[in-house]
Amino acid sequence: MNHIASILTAAIIITACGGKNTESNVDSPGEEKSGKTKALETGADLLQNKSPLKKINAYLDGFHFYNGNINAQMEAHHYVSQLNEDIYQAIIYDGNGEDAKIMGVEYIISERLFKTLDEEEKKLWHSHHHEVKSGTLIAPGIPDIAEHELMEKLVSTYGKTIHTWHTDQQTTLPLGSPMIMMGFTKDGQLKQELLDARDKRFNVSTADKRKNRQDIPMPRVIPGANAWEKGEIRQFVITDEADSALHKHQGSPQQKD
Repeated sequence: MNHIASILTAAIIITACGGKNTESNVDSPGEEKSGKTKALETGADLLQNKSPLKKINAYLDGFHFYNGNINAQMEAHHYVSQLNEDIYQAIIYDGNGEDAKIMGVEYIISERLFKTLDEEEKKLWHSHHHEVKSGTLIAPGIPDIAEHELMEKLVSTYGKTIHTWHTDQQTTLPLGSPMIMMGFTKDGQLKQELLDARDKRFNVSTADKRKNRQDIPMPRVIPGANAWEKGEIRQFVITDEADSALHKHQGSPQQKD
């Protein structure tokens, strides 16, 4: 991974092209920032340390759908930091401009760590094999050689994605329940119009990327991932029922069908 990091650094990944071409899905209510607010922001920006944000050093663009409803699809802009060789974490936005809304988060782990999860936990995760091999997952603005090496790393990983603001549904505020998201696993699932619009904005060809990644070995998907394919749907619900399980497992929420 050090080799990849050096290539990405040389390319100045965050400031390179591949950004500011996708507006947020919604305009949210609220007054314009006052002069006082802007002054406070400027001061905080200069004086406060934001170490976690400085570790965000990669930008990935792909697509998600709501677990249990494959027809509810959206583009997702991931800003990623890597904790170690086995764990990545991403903040997900609905665009890549200054007005982009935070839609949610994604945790990405290696095949080695995914194998250690219990069977119920695995049902919350999706594989990245098809997203990588199909060319639908891209890293805008970096050289092809760097993107290819990054995709070699990601092809065998697994993601757990939660969206908290459903701007694809034109919600101008983060309303309702968080939702578990999934990734696509076969050709024909992702709406072509979404893919075409993305490719046009970024001036890329998914077909060319698919061809370029033919040499990346297709991993065997570990059983348990992509449980939605077998009708095993897990999703959050809002409830007022007291549940003792909430106080077990170190506060981990109970999953419901």
